[in-house]
This record gives sequence, C-alpha cells and structure tokens, in this order.
Amino acid sequence: MNLEHLVKEARSGNDEAFYQLMRLHKDKLYKVAYAFLRNETDALEAIQEATCRAYLKLSQVKQPAYVSTWLTRIVIHICTDEQRRKKRLILRSTQRETEAGGNIGESDQAAIRLHLEEALAKLAPLYRHVVILKYFEDLTIREIATVLGQPEGTIKTWLHKGLNMLRHDLGKEW
Repeated sequence: MNLEHLVKEARSGNDEAFYQLMRLHKDKLYKVAYAFLRNETDALEAIQEATCRAYLKLSQVKQPAYVSTWLTRIVIHICTDEQRRKKRLILRSTQRETEAGGNIGESDQAAIRLHLEEALAKLAPLYRHVVILKYFEDLTIREIATVLGQPEGTIKTWLHKGLNMLRHDLGKEW
C-alpha cells in the first residue's frame, strides 16, 4: 500500500491504515524528538503525544505526499513546548539550590554538555530548530526547508546566524 493511499484510508477512519502510517514514520519521528529532548523517555512521550494529535487532526493534511513533513512539524512543536516547560522547571530548581547554598558536583563532560545545552536553549527557536535538524539529525538544507516550510536561502541564513550566536556564547574554545 503506498503512502498516499494509506493517508486517504486513515482520513476515512481506517485505524489500521493510521497505525501503518505511524509505523512507517516512527523511527524518523523518534530521532527528531530525541535530538530535541536528549532523553529517551521524553522522546517517547513526545511521539505518543504526536500520534494522538495526528490522529485527531488527520483531516487537516492537505497533500498526502507531505504527511511525513506534517508529522515532523507536530513533533517539533511538542518538543519545543516540552523544552519551554523544562526550562521553567530548571530555572526554579536552580534558584532554590542557589538560595539554599547547594553546590552541584558534575563531571567535566556533563558540565560541557550542560553548557552546550544552555547555549542552544538561549538561541531563538528558529535558529535552534535549524541547528538541531542540521547537526543532530543530519538533515540537508533542502530537507530542513521542507520540514519548516521556508525557502532554502532562509534556512541557510538562520543556520549561519545560529552558529554565530553559539560561537559568541560559547567562546573561542568551541
């Protein structure tokens, strides 16, 4: 069964077709979610939420050929929301630890990773998305442009600006 036929069947209420559609895309969606959230449990929860949203909104797919892009966008939105939520939680717990005089003992590698994640979190969402899709998901500029629905030139500009901001924030040692 081809992709367009699966989408049409799923849109008409065939749950088995929807299940097959999600099975076709599960690996790609998991990779995107994991690249954003860097945690297996959170990535799986994002995929679960994306599956639910996709099932409820399947009638909004305008062109069945672009269902993969549509699903990827859903996952990106869910991951962005989760990152915002976690950022608020981390800021609150850091404030409490600072007020209590706590000191977090981390290995150098964990500190470096945390520093990089903080730098990525400071980027504007558009720049962060492009950097993650390019360097964590190994997507091409053309693929990123398709996923984000933007021209390739815009993606190149966002990538360049995002990398410059990361270099500035991280310093010359990076």
